[in-house]
Amino acid sequence: MSLRLYDAHNHLQDDRFGGRQGELLAACAREGVVRMVVNGSCEADWPQVLALAQAHPQVLPSFGYHPWYVHERSPDWLTRLGEFLDRAPSAVGEIGLDRWKPGLSYAQQEEVFAAQLSLAAARDRPVSIHCLQAWGRLFDLLRCTPRPRCGFLLHSFGGPQEMIGPLAGLGAYCGLPGYFAHARKVRQRESFRHVPPDRLLIETDAPDQCLPEMPQATAAMQKVLGQVAVHALADPTSGRAINHPANLRAVYEFAAEWLDEPVASLAARVEENFLRLFGGLASVGRDGARQNTA
Repeated sequence: MSLRLYDAHNHLQDDRFGGRQGELLAACAREGVVRMVVNGSCEADWPQVLALAQAHPQVLPSFGYHPWYVHERSPDWLTRLGEFLDRAPSAVGEIGLDRWKPGLSYAQQEEVFAAQLSLAAARDRPVSIHCLQAWGRLFDLLRCTPRPRCGFLLHSFGGPQEMIGPLAGLGAYCGLPGYFAHARKVRQRESFRHVPPDRLLIETDAPDQCLPEMPQATAAMQKVLGQVAVHALADPTSGRAINHPANLRAVYEFAAEWLDEPVASLAARVEENFLRLFGGLASVGRDGARQNTA
């Protein structure tokens, strides 16, 4: 079946792909991947993201400081971020808050997050947000800080089920990764039954969040693994398995099976949602702001 697929969040620029991005994108095209949002994590990888977007029309670039790397930022990092946003129609991300990973300065995270969210709001750019063990504080900041009118993605949403409605009311979309098909990810998976139909997006987070293998997968994913080709890939340096972006098709098939919805219907709905959040970037002008196309 021919489907139009959209990856709401990955890191195609990652060095673990060993320079094979062109080959990976060709495999994605064969699986029906139309667009993917490729997220930068720090100043060091923003040029790689931009180069991928300039060379491959499938790539929608996103530039931001991930909370794990905020300690690496230069004194003029925010100015540089604005300059990259001016160089191509682009989103802001991956940004966020993280109280899970040890050794991070939380105060710096909030400062950097608020600055990036305000920049996205001023330019009305969609934002991709990472959050681990900081959901209450994230909600407070989203309420109190200017937000982009177009909305924002909660990447690999793993927050409390009861927060889905209030977050959607602020403009949130929720990204479902294939990693949540692991049998042990019950709470994260079940919360997606409560995501409003017009707020669901699908993502790979490649090269991270690999699909589960058969013994560790849910029944729905086991059925998919028996029907859909899974693309194997390894880090050329460590030899460890990494996630191939063309596995997006398997994530769609899993989501459809688990939500008891025809995959064609799900794909059409996700396309509408993706274009509602990210499609407006086609109207970004040279000054970096959205233009009125009405």
